[in-house]
Amino acid sequence: MQGWTDIRAEGWVARLPPALRPYALLMRLDRPIGSWLLFLPGLWAIALAAPDWGVGLWLTLLFAVGSVVMRGAGCVVNDLWDRDLDRRVERTRGRPIASGAVSPRQAILFLALLCSIGLLILLQLSPLAIALGVLSLLPVVLYPLAKRVTDYPQAVLGVTFGWGASLGYAAATGGWDGIAFLLHLAAFFWILGYDTIYAHQDRADDAIVGIRSTARRFEAATRPFLLACYGAMLLCLSILGWVAGLSALFFLALLVPAVLLARQVVTIDIHDPARCLALFKANREVGLAVAAALLVGRL
Repeated sequence: MQGWTDIRAEGWVARLPPALRPYALLMRLDRPIGSWLLFLPGLWAIALAAPDWGVGLWLTLLFAVGSVVMRGAGCVVNDLWDRDLDRRVERTRGRPIASGAVSPRQAILFLALLCSIGLLILLQLSPLAIALGVLSLLPVVLYPLAKRVTDYPQAVLGVTFGWGASLGYAAATGGWDGIAFLLHLAAFFWILGYDTIYAHQDRADDAIVGIRSTARRFEAATRPFLLACYGAMLLCLSILGWVAGLSALFFLALLVPAVLLARQVVTIDIHDPARCLALFKANREVGLAVAAALLVGRL
């Protein structure tokens, strides 16, 4: 009998034609939180730097669609790398490639389709954003390898998922500067924290198969590690607000994500996979609260 898994094959996915269901699961369309978390750093940049509402809404639409597509592409790359390991981990053994529902050849063809769609979206952006988008493929490919060679693969994911901050800023302004760096750095620390929570779901199985993570590295010291990560995130955002000349409303609104993050630090139970998943998913609200703070800070 299958044990703990975060795959959700019921709901709207179950109503898809049978031939499409494995690809929807391969893209993690049953779990949209990953697309949200990829999208949100880009939304931060758009909220901060878009020159007007029209441009902001157009970029938001492009980044939303692009996040779903490229998160799906990243999942395909990850599952191709990890297909043998996934069969040995309780949470992941039901993934389409690991279970045989999608062959590696089919997955590669599907990856090519997703990347083609992503490229069409990327070509709508500024030249610098296009260059940054192409460059982002490097950490996407390296992340699955990082789990095998370092205790900090979450840092590689932080660079990868945080890339949207730099990409969004370049799309909104046509340039990249210290403010974009601070935004990307804030996203990096946020992701480093929340993906450590996520990794605790697999800590025991990862130890058996040799996968490394910050969850395994810090284990009982996870709470102070999260406090450091989230504190660094909020510090970067506060410095950004000062450098960018945002109003006092920004700093007041920043209290909302601060409280939400503090709740994660206080209530985490590293021995409860379901609790870790719930706290991980709660970062969608954190990211939206940061975007709202950046937006009101411009008033």
